Amino acid sequence: MIGTVVRGLTRRNIIAVVAGVLLVGAPVLAFDFWLGGFIDKQAKAEVSIAARRAVALAGTRLDQATAALEALAAQGVNSCGPDAVEAMRRAAFSAAPVKELAVLGPDGQVLCSGSGLPPGQRRLVFTERLPGAGGRSLDIIRLANARNMVRLRRRAGAGGNELAALMPAALLLPQTSLADGLASVYVTLVARDGTLIGAAGVRPASSEPHFSVSATSDQFGLSYEILVPRSLLPAVHVDLRWPGMSAIGAMVLIMLGFTTLTRRRASDNPVARLRNALAAGEFIPYYQPIVDIRSGQLRGAEVLVRWRKPDGTLVLPCSFIPLAESSGLSRAMTRDLMRRVCAEAGAAIGARPALKVSFNLAGQLFSDETIVKDVRTIFANSPIRMSQVVLEVTERDPIENFTETRRTIAALQGLGVRIAIDDVGTGHSGLSYMLKLGVDIIKIDKMFVDAVGTDRNSTTIVETLVDLAHNMRMDIVAEGVENFEQVMQLRELGIRSAQGYVFAPPLPGSSFLQLVEAIDPLNAATEDPVPADAPYYVSARNRMDAA
Repeated sequence: MIGTVVRGLTRRNIIAVVAGVLLVGAPVLAFDFWLGGFIDKQAKAEVSIAARRAVALAGTRLDQATAALEALAAQGVNSCGPDAVEAMRRAAFSAAPVKELAVLGPDGQVLCSGSGLPPGQRRLVFTERLPGAGGRSLDIIRLANARNMVRLRRRAGAGGNELAALMPAALLLPQTSLADGLASVYVTLVARDGTLIGAAGVRPASSEPHFSVSATSDQFGLSYEILVPRSLLPAVHVDLRWPGMSAIGAMVLIMLGFTTLTRRRASDNPVARLRNALAAGEFIPYYQPIVDIRSGQLRGAEVLVRWRKPDGTLVLPCSFIPLAESSGLSRAMTRDLMRRVCAEAGAAIGARPALKVSFNLAGQLFSDETIVKDVRTIFANSPIRMSQVVLEVTERDPIENFTETRRTIAALQGLGVRIAIDDVGTGHSGLSYMLKLGVDIIKIDKMFVDAVGTDRNSTTIVETLVDLAHNMRMDIVAEGVENFEQVMQLRELGIRSAQGYVFAPPLPGSSFLQLVEAIDPLNAATEDPVPADAPYYVSARNRMDAA
């Protein structure tokens, strides 16, 4: 009898537990399943945006190459006379992504080029006739060093010769690496028949769960595939205990379960994570010194943002800036960064009127005049003068409304703020930004700095930019300088200001202030000044270490 009762109680308890689990667990699990799918869908949407941007960037650069070929064809260039070579040289300058403009013979061999470089060993691995008039074709060329190049061709007259524009495949790939060894997405670029043109990032292991997003350029037949490891989307493990003792207890657990699950899932939303990190003050300024390469003196710094998580981990901007811009958080992040610089380094910078501090602004902020009010409010009561503030707009991002952007830039310049164009030579509009926006400073992209002295075409472009900047009374800064040979070459070309790891990496505030005191102490008037034309160069890093 007792055994029967015990068995009955145990059976009833088991039924109650199962009923409790079904009653409480089913709604929570259903909601968890729906919300998980929603977050996955949102992540795929963000990656799809990145894929479409990659297609747009590749299309823009290939359009620049196409326009250069059409311009040469319109001038009647179809041979290797001096005028034709000079025309190709000028066209290559206008189309910055193009590495070489050349005339090809009927057999496809390079007859001459505007760069004057030897053709070297080249192997055709893919070719396709593009739709439309003009007899255009797209080729994939493999060089002797195994690097792939993309080549556009079109007919040049009736003699069988062709005009060709050659560009590195790497320029058609988006930047994908994330911070300091963290996992990254993997991007492949293939031709219409599946021929691999290039890849960037780290391929997920075959056993690692991941999802993929694709995008295709119908005009040029190029396809991008982006593989994203699911490990980049933090997993949420919800630990709920189901007592199943009573209807009241079940309802309480349902409410607690939904609340806990919603909070934890909300933390998985990348936009919510950025917003919470911004509210917690986790985005901090790092300072990349800008140095006078003739005297070794400090001229200022470019402010770069870093995400310092509570555990001390630093996340580089390439992993969160695109999301901040697409989610509308870039303006709040920029304002917060400016306030932090004023509080952290304002006294040191303000006490040295010759120093400048630069901030990167998303192109969309320049089309919104409220940025003028933000800058006026933040710096009006700061030790940093308006004349010490530089705002940078990158040429990589297209400006949709030149009229509004020019109006905003003029208003900022009216405050005394200086405007710089970053990444000059790599973007959408070539020299039009310089001519239409009325900027004060141009910054030469690292791509050209790396090639100075080794690539005649890049050296010519830098020389022309320097002459143009001087004639238009603009300052010029070289980015990404990594060795002293580049320093000497840039000095010979007439460039005075530069930044890069040869001087110092981006520094946290305390290290930057130490560098400022080492290079430009406030009692420097009592010391012997360094002549502007000194025949030697003093590394900013060495001067900081010696202090």
